[in-house]
Amino acid sequence: MALSHRRQGRYALHPIDLGRVAVWGSYTLLLLLAPLVFTSSLSQTLLSQMGIAIIVCLSYNMLLGQGGMLSFGHAVYSGMGAFLAIHTLNRVTGGLPLPVSLIPLVGGAGSMALALLLGWVTTKKAATPFAMITLGVGELVWAMALMLPEFFGGEGGISGNRVVGSPVLGVSYGPQIQLYYLIAAYTLLSTALMYAFTRTPLGRMLNAVRDNPERVAFVGYNPQVVRYIAFVIAAFFAGISGALAALNFEIVTAEVVSGYRSGAYLLFTFLGGATFFFGPIIGAVLMVLAFVVLSEFTKAWLLYLGLIFLFMVMYAPGGVAALLMMNLRLALYGRLRSLWVSYLALGVTALVTLLGAAAMVEMVYHLQQGDALGPELSFLGATLDVRGLNSWFGAVFVMLTGWGLFELTRRQFVAHWSQINQDIESDIRRRETL
Repeated sequence: MALSHRRQGRYALHPIDLGRVAVWGSYTLLLLLAPLVFTSSLSQTLLSQMGIAIIVCLSYNMLLGQGGMLSFGHAVYSGMGAFLAIHTLNRVTGGLPLPVSLIPLVGGAGSMALALLLGWVTTKKAATPFAMITLGVGELVWAMALMLPEFFGGEGGISGNRVVGSPVLGVSYGPQIQLYYLIAAYTLLSTALMYAFTRTPLGRMLNAVRDNPERVAFVGYNPQVVRYIAFVIAAFFAGISGALAALNFEIVTAEVVSGYRSGAYLLFTFLGGATFFFGPIIGAVLMVLAFVVLSEFTKAWLLYLGLIFLFMVMYAPGGVAALLMMNLRLALYGRLRSLWVSYLALGVTALVTLLGAAAMVEMVYHLQQGDALGPELSFLGATLDVRGLNSWFGAVFVMLTGWGLFELTRRQFVAHWSQINQDIESDIRRRETL
């Protein structure tokens, strides 16, 4: 507890926010204990990638969620951080006296310098002009990556070796778990700093610029300056993320500055929930699972991502975080148990719809392979004839049936949900009048 001000001759004490302490404590324990629970090399690699993705998605949300700036070129700054880190790593191999653990700061500082150079022009306007400028900058850097092989390494990229110099206290960053804890430390520190930014007057002013820039200008602040500072800070953390990725993979290619990578940041930050600080953390975990795990199950995984994105835009535009917070509110008032049947029905009907759609997607993809794979397709234990009418009719019938039942269930669920929220609001107003 901290002393804050005098009140009636006594010092008033602010109680410690136990909920916030519990959240940050749990987050720290999760980062510390995760590799001890998931001990395989693949699991630790996935955890390392999740930590890297958390930093870059949180930095992207500093623009999108907190500042209302839709960027199509955020990969420029994470990618440049990666290239600067891999070049620095090679200099360290050549004798530069710099600890490997500080290389991510070099990547962050380099990306911040680039943002200082390009950010003023980029943040000159907001909304659509800002998005188009970031898209143009992203395409410019992507083209330069193919034109300047001395820096970007051409199609083969640039590789390095993170195990350089003598180990310090037995830490050489050769084993994956050692690198994971370095990434976890940067993830925890970056998350804390970006959260602290949201509590500062500058962070609050960034929210005001997002909501009403004209009013911000009226009270004496320059909206562009606020956007510019936030843009530079976001680039710094993006550079740290890119540098950690360079250490993790020990190779950096031109793909890291591509529009495809920027689109991935946008997609999964939105899916996680851009309106909540912890939403991008969820989105980052989903991004790694989609890129690494889902891609192992099907070659059409990008199409599934598009369908999921479309589904979320239609039915849950607030992202996964919004769904969690809505249900947490009901749980706090003891009304969540009355919805479990509705949730079960929604899950079953959504699963049926997904099975029908997935069968169609897999058959279309199978057809694109020509005669090399034959007419038969094995799908979840069933054999489908991609050239037969019955398989197509069955897939369409399952998908449409599931969709219809899902819509019917969803409408009943929405009516039930609205009634519960009305009851909660009535209870709140009644308690306030007592």
